[in-house]
Amino acid sequence: MKVTLKRLNKDVLFEGANAEGNTITLDGSTDIGGEGKGMRPTEGLLVSIAACSSIDVVILLKKMRQQLDDINVEITGERAEDQVPKIFTKIHLHFTLTGNIKEEKAAQAIEMSAEKYCTVAKMVDQVAEITHGFEIIK
Repeated sequence: MKVTLKRLNKDVLFEGANAEGNTITLDGSTDIGGEGKGMRPTEGLLVSIAACSSIDVVILLKKMRQQLDDINVEITGERAEDQVPKIFTKIHLHFTLTGNIKEEKAAQAIEMSAEKYCTVAKMVDQVAEITHGFEIIK
């Protein structure tokens, strides 16, 4: 795997790209010169955990023959304020699943992602407690 990062301005605005040309814009906070034109890297990490886990959940629910019409995730992260770097200490993902899905199947898919399949979460759970919740909208 190889990705690139290039600076877009004279401050802290960057663009990351993969080999297929897909991009993500990352920016620092305004107190260090950011312009609000991209996600902060820590926000990008939270989104990456949610995306990785969501991919797993979509695949697992499909294998379980559950009708998933939509999936959305709200992610919250708490950071250690008394140290540098201010690493994440707690991360919570709340999944909103839409479709004809059995509650036990949704719980199983989310748990399997968290415990076995989500590479990004497994890297981060060594330093931060990651929890999950969900709701189903029929």
